[in-house]
This record gives sequence, C-alpha cells and structure tokens, in this order.
Amino acid sequence: MSNFDRNAGLRYGAGATSAAPAVDQGLRTYMIGVYNHMTLGLAVTGATALGTKMLATAQTASGRLALTPIGQAIYQSPLRWLVMFAPLALVMFFSFRVDRMSASAARGVFVAFAAIMGVSLSSILLVYTGQSVAGAFFQTAAAFGALSLYGYTTRRDLSPMGSFLIIALFGLIVASIVNLFVMSSGVQWALAVVSALIFAGLTAYDTQAIKEMYYEGDAAEVAAKKSIYGALQLYLDFINMFLSLLRLFGNRNN
Repeated sequence: MSNFDRNAGLRYGAGATSAAPAVDQGLRTYMIGVYNHMTLGLAVTGATALGTKMLATAQTASGRLALTPIGQAIYQSPLRWLVMFAPLALVMFFSFRVDRMSASAARGVFVAFAAIMGVSLSSILLVYTGQSVAGAFFQTAAAFGALSLYGYTTRRDLSPMGSFLIIALFGLIVASIVNLFVMSSGVQWALAVVSALIFAGLTAYDTQAIKEMYYEGDAAEVAAKKSIYGALQLYLDFINMFLSLLRLFGNRNN
C-alpha cells in the first residue's frame, strides 16, 4: 500500500505561490470527489438495509413483524455469520488490493462493500425504532461534518493523535470480542462511548490525511483510486460513529 501512504511529503502552503490557485481548485475537486463517493456508499448502504428489512419481515394480523423465510435465513440460520463477517473480509480485500485495481474496479468493489454492509446492518432496523435510527443518523452527520471540516482546515499536525487513536482502535476491537463472551451491558455501554470518541477523532485525522495525499501529485488514475480509498475511510468512520451513538441513545422496539 505504498501508493496510499498517509504521510505525504508536501504539505499545504508548500510550492510556488503562483501555483496556489490551481492547487486549491484541484484540492477542492479532489475532496468533493471523496465526499461524493462516501455519500454514494452511505446511500447504497441505507437503501440495501431498508430493502433487506422489507424482504426479511412481514406484518402479521396482530400488527407485529414476523420474519419471512429470507429473514430467518439471514438472521437465524448459519448464514448470519456470513452476513456478519462478509463486510470485514471485503474491506480487507479492498485495502490490500486497491493499489492494483483500476479506478473503475475500485469503485465497483466499494459499492459492493457498501451494499453488503447494508445487508449486515439491516438488523438494526428491527432492533431500534425508526425515530432512533433517524435521530442517530442526523446526529452523526452533524458531528461528522464539524469534525471533518476541522481536519480539513486545521494547520495542526494530527498524526500523533491519529497514531494513538489507531492503537486505541485495536484495543477496542479486542475488548469487543471479549465482551461477545462476557455479554456485560455495562462494558457494552462503555465500549460504545469509547468507540464514539475514537471514530470522532479518526474523522478529523483521516480527513487531514486524505487532504495530504492530494499533494503527492499522482497521475489521474492513482488520484482517482486514492479518492475512493479515502471515501472508504470516512465511510467507516461515519458508520462506526453512527452505530456508537445508536447504541448509546437509541430506543429499542418493544
């Protein structure tokens, strides 16, 4: 992944002054591309989650939701493990192979990942009320926008913070796996708080890192792939922050 090194040698303000307007315009275009890809991924995930929920459930005569055969297969059969871990497998494949793909192939894999993630996340539409899901989404969007704007505009080097957050993220993953066996509600709540803080910080850090990658002056094809890879990073920050806020403040269905 050397082509996608976050530590760009050229930072904002370097280079000839006469080239600044062109660089600024190019940077804006590049970042808009990143956010457009991220928005596309979120839209695909949301549409897929809603479509999966509609196929997986049916309303009974008493007005309650019941699982259809599709729902039973996705949520209750051994297939649920595939649904759960397929997004992780695909994102790892994408991360290790993106520098060898064409930009169009990378875009296709990203969209496929977003769709699979939608199937995996469809269960939250059964667990939490629609009002809670919508509220957590808009809260995340507001926080994400502010944090990403900070990462884009600050002249402070966020690399030390990013290194700490990445280490903390690995600790969070280990603790989450342990809690799958412990099943402690208190630990789960604490992990949700820590997760929200970690991905809030990573949103600012990743935005700055994505911005710095632009200054490496790559060819158009490489820059396009970096844009898609950057969109994936911000997409994951958004999704994880959204899930953390939903676990903290969401109301469950009766």
